[in-house]
Amino acid sequence: MANYSVFKGEDGDWKAKRDDASRASSSHGTQAEAEKAAKRYSGNSGGGEVSIHGRDGKVRNKDTVAPGNDPRNIPG
Repeated sequence: MANYSVFKGEDGDWKAKRDDASRASSSHGTQAEAEKAAKRYSGNSGGGEVSIHGRDGKVRNKDTVAPGNDPRNIPG
């Protein structure tokens, strides 16, 4: 399983980065594009969690990508 984070980089672009990597996997013009890429990367690696950070750097949402194990048993 591979966990990814989506965040705004210092250059102003939105980044999709594997949590255990030293560099971003990709750079995007919008947060939605970076989120879509992170979910695709995570799914290709066996699933996991994608943490979406807001402009302030705080986590605003987390999504489980199949076939990852959702820690909660309710939808959402």
